[in-house]
Amino acid sequence: MAIFGTFASKPRQPPAGGPPEDPKWSRSASGLFRRFTKLDPEAEGLSEKSGVFVIWHGGLRPQWVYAGSSPDLAKALHDMADMDEVMNLEVNGGLFVSWAFIKEEFQGGVVKYLNEAMDPVVENPAAATLEDTPIAVIFPGKSVKK
Repeated sequence: MAIFGTFASKPRQPPAGGPPEDPKWSRSASGLFRRFTKLDPEAEGLSEKSGVFVIWHGGLRPQWVYAGSSPDLAKALHDMADMDEVMNLEVNGGLFVSWAFIKEEFQGGVVKYLNEAMDPVVENPAAATLEDTPIAVIFPGKSVKK
């Protein structure tokens, strides 16, 4: 299911001050991150699915573009595709996207952490108003050093 809980167990609180959680960022069947402009959110089964998503661009100087959450990831990703501020960055090495199914009660903390730690190019105005305690997670494509 999602981080911080499973269907078969009681939800657990994320560790305070511990290592970042691995939210299991989504990848394609071949193990690659998906190109944002080629993504069909409905075909990926994201309609009415709640979670956190991250968009970034590749190229010579890759940058995080946007981090957010939504109770309907398909709708949120379509909304992002309608934002010129996001889509204008496609020329910078292509846009990529990933998402993680995170329990709703932890999404605010994860989104707050991602926006503070990543400093995305496109501001998420909702992140600035979150009162949740940041919850550290591993960024897409990164791993925790042991």
